[in-house]
Amino acid sequence: MITVAGSAILPGTVKSMTLWEEQPPFIIDAKNPGKFFDPHWNKGIGAGRANDASRPVWGDQLTIAAKICGFKYARFTGIFHDDMNVYNGGSYNWTLVDDLLDKTLKAGVKPFIAFSFFPKDIAGSDATVFSWKARVVPPTDFTKWNDLVTEFTKHIVGKYGEDEVSKWYFEAWNEPDLRTFWEGTKSQYFTLYKTTVTAMKAVTPKCKVGGPATSGLSGDTQGAWLDEFLGYCKQEQLAVDFVTTHPYPADSAGKPRELGATAKDLAALRNTVSRNFPQAEIFVTKWSTSPVASDAVRDDLPAAAFIVKENVDSIGLVTGMFYGSFIDGPEELKDTFHGGQGLMNASGIAKPAFHAYRMLNALGEELLYNKDGIVVTRHKDSKKITAVLYNIPATVTSGVSGRDQAGVNSLRSQGDTKLYSFKIQNIHPDARFNVDCLTKEDGNAIVQWTKAGSPDPLTRDQVEIMKQVGMSVNGEQVLSSATGVLYIEKNLAPWDVVLVDELPK
Repeated sequence: MITVAGSAILPGTVKSMTLWEEQPPFIIDAKNPGKFFDPHWNKGIGAGRANDASRPVWGDQLTIAAKICGFKYARFTGIFHDDMNVYNGGSYNWTLVDDLLDKTLKAGVKPFIAFSFFPKDIAGSDATVFSWKARVVPPTDFTKWNDLVTEFTKHIVGKYGEDEVSKWYFEAWNEPDLRTFWEGTKSQYFTLYKTTVTAMKAVTPKCKVGGPATSGLSGDTQGAWLDEFLGYCKQEQLAVDFVTTHPYPADSAGKPRELGATAKDLAALRNTVSRNFPQAEIFVTKWSTSPVASDAVRDDLPAAAFIVKENVDSIGLVTGMFYGSFIDGPEELKDTFHGGQGLMNASGIAKPAFHAYRMLNALGEELLYNKDGIVVTRHKDSKKITAVLYNIPATVTSGVSGRDQAGVNSLRSQGDTKLYSFKIQNIHPDARFNVDCLTKEDGNAIVQWTKAGSPDPLTRDQVEIMKQVGMSVNGEQVLSSATGVLYIEKNLAPWDVVLVDELPK
């Protein structure tokens, strides 16, 4: 229950003023100085491989994600992969690249391009990885790579203009510390970075180039990569406009780390970058519950509460942190729900994680309160108030990954319902608030799909029904008092997430 001040009946106030005085709700003053922050959760979103844009639903679903969740950039790998047909024996073809970039811009976001993989005629061997045959063996001579990057840069500047391209980001490779993505030495990667940044800056000095997009921060291998990369760039006087890495809250097998691991990683990352390139932006260009391809919790409610907590606790530590993808990829398992990396499944059915980013996007830019599952913000210009509440059970001390669906069901049932009781004062009088409740039954498509017998594949009509189910949360509207006070008294079941958002007058 969320009630208007003056008509609220709070626990202990009905019969005893003494008990009221002993157990008052705590007060958040909307006129208190807030901590200004630049939201990092809506800076960008993963968009899979470049060739995924050829899917009919790709552009439409990216548009939906950008509009509702506020994403400003879409990151994709594989722009030079063979399936993009960009390079053949020294000749260049930008047809599919243009289509990708046009669809991205049409969706209302800007490109965040991770340069990869090697075209067949540039790669150092015929060896490939993955079913889609990525070439990750670097050449012994980077001359052809230099020419490819140069011609690509000339093309996009010529088509889209230097001012527009200067707003894009260009990331040198993806996770070169893993042999899965880079079957070369660390020194060879440094050469690739030097070649890439030098080639691009020669065409347009205003472009933003960075890296190294390593797979994490914990552990000697990843940490050494980042330190050595920054040291190398400093020694060679190479530009590093932004630094990227992928610090997952779970290990490579999906075993969760401690709750709050993301903020600890980002604090360490920020210190490392500040020592070397203090002006560089910092991006986590791939993040999720875990790095594994299929993680059942990503389809279910606990992921949403986890996403909210890890993000709000990382305020001020990073420029942007991109969730794995806005939509499940075509190379993933074909089941309707399989723990894929998207905020939506392959058919565009929203998961609870989608709502987590929708709710985060609604928050203001001034933080008034963030503790014990209560986040209260004020919008800088309008001064309206937006809050998010979430209930992660006290017994949960680690991340939420590493479980099959039965394990996720068990996780969802852990913990107790929790009462959130407080008041916000000095807000706009008679202000109207939308209250959206994300619960096990509301906005959690996989639960409703399971109740329906887990039909797979879905018919076209079933897909449309499930899209509506995925987007449907339990909503209501409430008013503040004439004196500008709002009591909030709400019971949240384990893993519930609630958005309280003041509407404009």
